[in-house]
Amino acid sequence: MTPCPDTYLPWFLLTELPGLSPRVVKKLLHHFKTPEAVLAASKTQLSSVPDISSRVIKTILEHKTFESDAQKRLTRAQDSGYRVVVLTEPDYPALLKEIPDPPALLFYDGRFDISAPCISIVGSRNATRYGMDTAYYLAHRLTAFGFTIVSGMALGIDTAAHKGALDNDTGQTLAILGSGLDYIYPRHNRPLYCRIRKQGAVISEFPPDTAPLPGNFPRRNRIIAGLSCGTVVVEAAQKSGSLITARLAGEYNREVFAVPGSIKSSKSRGTHHLIKQGARLIENEMDIIDELSQFVHAENNRPSYEPTKKLPTMDKIQTMVYKNLDLYPEHIDHITASCGLTSAQVSAALLDLELSGLIVRHPGNKFSILEE
Repeated sequence: MTPCPDTYLPWFLLTELPGLSPRVVKKLLHHFKTPEAVLAASKTQLSSVPDISSRVIKTILEHKTFESDAQKRLTRAQDSGYRVVVLTEPDYPALLKEIPDPPALLFYDGRFDISAPCISIVGSRNATRYGMDTAYYLAHRLTAFGFTIVSGMALGIDTAAHKGALDNDTGQTLAILGSGLDYIYPRHNRPLYCRIRKQGAVISEFPPDTAPLPGNFPRRNRIIAGLSCGTVVVEAAQKSGSLITARLAGEYNREVFAVPGSIKSSKSRGTHHLIKQGARLIENEMDIIDELSQFVHAENNRPSYEPTKKLPTMDKIQTMVYKNLDLYPEHIDHITASCGLTSAQVSAALLDLELSGLIVRHPGNKFSILEE
């Protein structure tokens, strides 16, 4: 049952007051214990809080000016079926509570088990096939150990990670938005939103009618890092929001993992930089599990996967072509040069391998092997 909006109005009002950052709100709550006490405090009482500016004090003293609008927005949110959890409730995620500036209030659509450990998987929006396959693979495997996959529901790596978790029937995933829940961003991911809310939750600290403004996304990233005992960066350029998430994870004393990529790819520069800075290089899910073994429940011991399928019989030319392919897409001209075969032989072999489901054709006449 959705609680009465009045229960959360002081919390919502406190977070909506202009000039009150999450860090300031946490400091005020630490001093006064409840949002009601903060809003009822006198100028003298507010002035006794260390490092609280006169502008913040003035805004709090004038909070009734904002109360009517806050009440309407909160009521609309709960009429839409969204749930609310606040910092002092037992359903508030414990790890997120530990960061310096946790959101005092979260809106969410769906359900989530706060006892399950979380791992965030983030990376480039304009990801390579290798990056998306890797994000999907890691998410799918990690959910088998009882981990919840956290990401930002962006295109590329985020989407692949969410789908990897969802395709495990018992997997749970959380999508953290840089907008309100009324704004499904990007719009292309509306079907994904619907899947996530049935097998996890879509979460935001912003009121539901908040548009996806650029300044919201760094704030979103701290929640992704704060919820998680570890953050995995799959692909990232040198200047990337994913690197912000990784930096925050490090500041929160959480584990940071990075997937190595091709030295030819600009999308690997960010992950390689993280590895140089001390992030754990990972080759598979067990590198993560070994590092975070304390979070793996006893009943979620290493799952038994089906043995690797044997490759179908290939003739000599097909074998030569297959051995010259990798997870990174290669142009047919490069494959031909590497094999020392004719263009006709390589083209025929590639077609046969594709029809056998062993390789994938990419735009631009490029090919790669299909990861198991």
